[in-house]
Amino acid sequence: MFVARHLLLHLLHYRSLHCDRLFYSFVQIAQILLGDKEDLIHKAMGWMLREVGKRCGAEVLERFLTTNYRAMPRTTVRYAIERFPEGRRQMYLRGRV
Repeated sequence: MFVARHLLLHLLHYRSLHCDRLFYSFVQIAQILLGDKEDLIHKAMGWMLREVGKRCGAEVLERFLTTNYRAMPRTTVRYAIERFPEGRRQMYLRGRV
């Protein structure tokens, strides 16, 4: 579990990665970990998504979430949308996106 979590968070240290490559790397790892049962993995995925949104722009994060949020653990979604405006956050939490 800690290896998977470390792998997700380690991506952020590569500041030289172009946004597209960072996002692609995250998506590959997230697809593997999407079904993980550990809460710490869910939190790390959500945190990483939020950071990808900061670096690559809100549009990139929104595109990913719109496609995948129904399959993601609720903790991951909550962490990822933490900085969204209240109305937009509620739409994701209620499944109305």
